[in-house]
Amino acid sequence: QVHLVESGGGLVQAGGSLRLSCAASRGAISSYGMGWFRQAPGKEREFIVTHRPSGGSTYYGDSMKGRFTIFRDNAKNTVYLQMNSLKPEDTAVYYCAASARPDSTSLSDYYYWGQGTQVTVSS
Repeated sequence: QVHLVESGGGLVQAGGSLRLSCAASRGAISSYGMGWFRQAPGKEREFIVTHRPSGGSTYYGDSMKGRFTIFRDNAKNTVYLQMNSLKPEDTAVYYCAASARPDSTSLSDYYYWGQGTQVTVSS
């Protein structure tokens, strides 16, 4: 089991940057694949990126590739999402999650979720 807490969201202007953190207060993230997801109002939750314990990652969504980057720090039991060149369409609640099946494209395989952090990008 792992308990996750996201932080770092807020209000930014278009073109700005944010770094989101996902800290595990229990459980070791080194035992799991980790992922970042987002959900905009009225839309389904979507994959941003998944990260394997070995260090490899897979990015989803052409609009986010090249702008978002995942980092894992096992010593701090934390994963990060660096977001650059933010756009108004990036406005959403951002979540991190852990899975025993790294790189799974099924949301049901991500068993443990944080509470989410709101990111709002103004034009």
